Amino acid sequence: MTRVDFYLLKGTHPQQRLTTVCRLVHKAFGLGHRVHIHTRSQNEARALDDLLWTFKDDAFIPHGINPDDARVPVSIGPNAPEAAQVLVNLAPEVPGQFERFERVAEVVNEDPAIRDSGRARFRHYREQGCDLHHHPLGR
Repeated sequence: MTRVDFYLLKGTHPQQRLTTVCRLVHKAFGLGHRVHIHTRSQNEARALDDLLWTFKDDAFIPHGINPDDARVPVSIGPNAPEAAQVLVNLAPEVPGQFERFERVAEVVNEDPAIRDSGRARFRHYREQGCDLHHHPLGR
């Protein structure tokens, strides 16, 4: 059964959401997990690719926007690789085949569109019998 963690952010600033994703990826990578960040588009993937290089001065996270490159432990983009343990979802919909991942991380802020699509994803995961967890951040 896939564990799904919802990280709930106060506020609506998009950069805060992306920085939280970087922190989660940094932690998962540090624990030795292969991670995929599911984005809405290649443009969003490129923006996150840039941010992963700069979000923390002393952090190095080998990553790339080609999910098929098995040499890279962190991939970013709208298409998931065949093998990864952790999926971080930035898209408004539930990623296809999410259940093949051990864990899914959803980062949701108070922006009405992000919050509402997050609630819909929560309902979907609950209907699928996932192990759901909430983590309020910055409250």
